[in-house]
Amino acid sequence: MTKAPTELAEEVREQVKDRKSYLGVIDRLSKASVDKHWEAYADIPWDDPEYAVDPNDPRWIIDPAVDALGGTEWYKSQPENIRAQIGLWRIATAMKIGLQFENLLKRGLLNYAYRLPNGRPEFRYVYHETTEECHHGMMFQEFVNRTGMPIRGMPRALSLVAQAAPWIPLVSTELWFVFVLGGEDPIDYVQRKSLKGGHVKHPLEETIMKIHIAEEARHISFARHYLRHRVPQLSRLRRRVLGIAAPVVLGIMARIMLSPPGPMVRHFGIPREVVREAYRTPENRAHVCQSVGKVRDLMAELGLITPVSRQVWKAFGIWDTPRVRAAA
Repeated sequence: MTKAPTELAEEVREQVKDRKSYLGVIDRLSKASVDKHWEAYADIPWDDPEYAVDPNDPRWIIDPAVDALGGTEWYKSQPENIRAQIGLWRIATAMKIGLQFENLLKRGLLNYAYRLPNGRPEFRYVYHETTEECHHGMMFQEFVNRTGMPIRGMPRALSLVAQAAPWIPLVSTELWFVFVLGGEDPIDYVQRKSLKGGHVKHPLEETIMKIHIAEEARHISFARHYLRHRVPQLSRLRRRVLGIAAPVVLGIMARIMLSPPGPMVRHFGIPREVVREAYRTPENRAHVCQSVGKVRDLMAELGLITPVSRQVWKAFGIWDTPRVRAAA
């Protein structure tokens, strides 16, 4: 029987209510990383003909259930090969942005680990996670390379600003792990939805996605448990600042991960009205909002949503009533 939201909230609080429980979680995650992990060039059959990347392969055509662009009349009126190329560009851009985010993530994790005292179990897990993220970056870049497309990823200006992100752990490790969830949760949401709905047709994309989901589940779990363990120890002022900063970070990150890439729009001459039709709709806003739903529930559970911070969530278009009640 499915647990009620309040029962679930009590359960997760119980898991990390003391340091012993928290350390047990880290130990289990570290052991899981040893028992089940993947290597980019050992576990993906890149040279299998079935895994070849052909830009004109109709399996790349966008499914409207995953991306609203696929449901527009403009897109449906394009020749099959153009629809396939647009779909492949969209997938490759998501992977490029993913590896760029994970590049920032690895640097930030290492900055966090650099200051950990001897004997801290977080050190081992952070290095497990960093190793896994290295393999994710390699498989994402290999996929991008095989498309033969001029994929850029993040806009240049945003990429420059993002270089400050790895230094966040030196200021606030709690804000850093909110940033981590802001990059990982939206992509995890989309990938799980795509696989569950049977929308992924190409075996290479499917294999990469399954590997990513499996290992990111551990990374997301660590970030969530870290916040559950640390946030209750913060002063009231730091909790208030984190509560306001969280929706800013999440609102920006979700849009970076889910918005259509400008180079793709220009390359294929997608009219502005088509972009507005696809992405500036209540349905797409709800899609972005849902992509951070688990993090929003976590923020509520930790008591970080106040009347003031709720207005920030609403201003960034990612507010919905949390499914769990706030911590007592």
